[in-house]
Amino acid sequence: MSAGQVTLSEAFAAAEMSVDDVEKTVREHARFVYKVAYSVLRNHHDAEDAAQETFLRVMKHAAELAEVREIKPWLARIAWRIAVDKTRQRPAHPPEDVTELNLSNHDPGADDLIEREQMSRLLERMIATLPADLRQVITLSTVQEMSSADVAEVLRIPEASVRTRMFRARQLLKEKMAAVIGKEQPARRRGGQS
Repeated sequence: MSAGQVTLSEAFAAAEMSVDDVEKTVREHARFVYKVAYSVLRNHHDAEDAAQETFLRVMKHAAELAEVREIKPWLARIAWRIAVDKTRQRPAHPPEDVTELNLSNHDPGADDLIEREQMSRLLERMIATLPADLRQVITLSTVQEMSSADVAEVLRIPEASVRTRMFRARQLLKEKMAAVIGKEQPARRRGGQS
């Protein structure tokens, strides 16, 4: 046996280990990567495409996978960038005007599930109207439940900036929610007096 043959078998073993590492990473984090992509793209098919592209990039860099200290933020950063790139490629649609939403479209006897679903959709629409820097932080932090440090790593900004943007985003969302709910209450009172 020559030294060349040993090196070749070692290379095959390393390649096989890398493929196993990638498969394990996909199994453990596919849902998370999809959720990160979906939080940006808001479309099931586009999010699936972005998740697949994320893992293709991981596969391309499989040899480096063992060197990654924190896999979740690393994957989130890749998925986030891919999703943001995809949004730039598709035509822009202006966000819906959240002040025109009607929260009282269901019967008074409808269960809380419908109301929670409507509030969730309202919140998603309000988040979509935030400036991009605030929207990114609140999406990763609140929707994806990432820590401030992880969000800072994904967006490559200081952690203090993440906290500042989170504070500002929450302030704006509270103001928007108060404005929408304030408009709904007089309408409900008028409707109840008729």
